[in-house]
Amino acid sequence: MPLSLDFSSLQRAYAEGAASPVAVAREIAARIRARGEDAVWISRIPEDALLEAAAALERRAAAESIGAMPLYGLPFAVKDNIDVAGQPTTAACPGFAYQPVQSAPVVARLVAAGALLVGKTNLDQFATGLVGTRSPYGVPRNPFDPDFIPGGSSSGSAVAVATGLVAFSLGTDTAGSGRVPASFNNIVGLKPTRGLVSARGVVPACRSLDCVSVFALTVSDAAAVLEVIRSADPEDGYSRPAPPGFACFGTMPARFAFGVPRPAQREFFGNADAAALFETAIARLTLLGGMPVEIDLAPFLEAGSLLYRGAWLAERMAAIDDAIEHDRAILHPVTRRIIANGDAVSGAAVFRDRHRLAELRRQTEPVWRGIDVMLLPTTGTIHRIAEVEADPLGANERLGHYTNFTNLLDLSAIAVPNGFQPNGLPAGVTLLAPAFHDPLLAALAASFQAQADLPLGATDTPLPPLQPPTTAAVFPYVPIAVIGAHLSGQPLNGELLALGARLRQANRTTADYRLYVLPDGRRPGLVRMPGAGGTIEVEVWDVPAAGVGALLSGIRPPLGLGTISLADGSEVSGFLCESYAVEGARDITAFGGWRAWRESLARDIT
Repeated sequence: MPLSLDFSSLQRAYAEGAASPVAVAREIAARIRARGEDAVWISRIPEDALLEAAAALERRAAAESIGAMPLYGLPFAVKDNIDVAGQPTTAACPGFAYQPVQSAPVVARLVAAGALLVGKTNLDQFATGLVGTRSPYGVPRNPFDPDFIPGGSSSGSAVAVATGLVAFSLGTDTAGSGRVPASFNNIVGLKPTRGLVSARGVVPACRSLDCVSVFALTVSDAAAVLEVIRSADPEDGYSRPAPPGFACFGTMPARFAFGVPRPAQREFFGNADAAALFETAIARLTLLGGMPVEIDLAPFLEAGSLLYRGAWLAERMAAIDDAIEHDRAILHPVTRRIIANGDAVSGAAVFRDRHRLAELRRQTEPVWRGIDVMLLPTTGTIHRIAEVEADPLGANERLGHYTNFTNLLDLSAIAVPNGFQPNGLPAGVTLLAPAFHDPLLAALAASFQAQADLPLGATDTPLPPLQPPTTAAVFPYVPIAVIGAHLSGQPLNGELLALGARLRQANRTTADYRLYVLPDGRRPGLVRMPGAGGTIEVEVWDVPAAGVGALLSGIRPPLGLGTISLADGSEVSGFLCESYAVEGARDITAFGGWRAWRESLARDIT
């Protein structure tokens, strides 16, 4: 059965009767046997039990219909730090292993949705690492070159998807473990907003930051899984409900701004091929309607540097010590070495680091007023297994350069394939945005993946056509042009800032408008007069969709919202004036804008 395991192909085959869950289960078992001992799995569902579970799905479909199960017959794997009833949880530490009596809520929701569990996957022990080599169960084989690392800590979960053993898998992502393996395996790695998915039943690595992540062949597949597993959990202290109207896939905006590091801050650790691929990614996102904006990455990187020292190292140490009852002798040598550094962290140091993180959050907040998303390399480079063995901590630090800060700064993220280096190894990029911007990230990432048009994982299967879901969240910001007292530095600009609006760009209208001072002397009136006007200064502000009503409620006649044509050829909503109101009003078109008019008055006074 040469069938691809991407959702659209598999679901179409089920609908047309060309495949069945039992047939897919047999094929999966055959593929796993053919790969041999590849260190992907820690435990698997026995083949006879897998076939019986598939048959039970078919019986359930006959009774309930396939439509009642959004993930019907889709085979999946679970990282072995997430509980599955009937399967041991090891966290890649045999001396720690236990038998859970019930599945983690995230697994239970997948099974209820009709997904077919294949087994538990290998990982960097206790999810501590980004390399994929810190496991007594071996190193999952990188499907593109076995001399290179598969990426971690969710190594087995990523390789299982890339090699066509499952349609999707669960990982976890505290420092980048749901994104780095995606980059090295040419697949999608979705790290949702922290708390959007319950982490109950997950062995903690750094509990305040831990996230369940999703690996899939396509962005739409990953979003479909997230739609099933997201849910507020009253028994998880870090769970958070999604805002009203939230959906895991959003509408693609016609225009958007994306942040990229300043050239001097683009670190590829000597890998010129990876650097060239990142330039390709910038060009791709620009073709999709994006406007690149250079940002200062320094405060983000400083936040990331806190992760493996001080407060959060102490938290990781405490989580692992509690799990192993302080018997560090059972740990992998590198894991033991890392957490030992937490012994010297004092309570005072913990609070100093938390205070510094609060300061860095404040420093990074203004960045998001000028951009919608951030585009970063997922990693600057990739390492050979031998390089990691020679310098395990240094290699890991390099891999986390662009990922470690994400959860500390409460960001959502999705890693997508970007291309291949001349040596045949893939390299990916990551889109990031503030918490609960997951729908926007999915829309942009899906379009980016379609633009790149790379094969799926390590297979020869082409990317299927983009099929946006039927339910999509709207772009969270509405661009609105302002021309008067709402301009930057003017008396009413604070109203926009209070709504959470962000300045997108300064621009001018086409030469089809005239500007007047309304009778109250405090407001301008912009009137469209094609062929008989001038260009007028405007600012385009992104106003949160939920705040547009509040903004409009403060705008009194004769002003109203209409379409304004800008000098760059685009159109945007903005405030126009009804023509009757400017009869006899002073025409200030020659000044080129309200700000220039006000400045001329100030000069006259002085």
